[in-house]
Amino acid sequence: MLLMKSGKEIIITGDFNTAHKEIDLKNPTSNKKNTGFLPEEREWIDRYIENGFIDAYRQIYPEEEKYTWWTYRFGARSRNVGWRLDYYLVTEKIFKITEDVVIHSEILGSDHCPVSIILDI
Repeated sequence: MLLMKSGKEIIITGDFNTAHKEIDLKNPTSNKKNTGFLPEEREWIDRYIENGFIDAYRQIYPEEEKYTWWTYRFGARSRNVGWRLDYYLVTEKIFKITEDVVIHSEILGSDHCPVSIILDI
């Protein structure tokens, strides 16, 4: 937060291993007591948001049910039973130049898929 207070613009990105909101995983009710969706884990993301960061994907797509991770078990990916665990948390000025955040769910090779942010710089 010190960097933000000094006027720096920040992008925090990566695999948070946490689905922030119920919309961010296929089966929120059955996962309420599972790691990756525990209240204390979700609160960490809340803290970023409360301190001025914006979840760029969710801000652009408030109702979109799209995921960035699927277990290798049970054919989860082919059935799109996933979790959104990968984020771009950005400061307000960065968000203002954000054109899109793209979840590349069609790209295989990992249990996660790539996520891109497109900025108008």
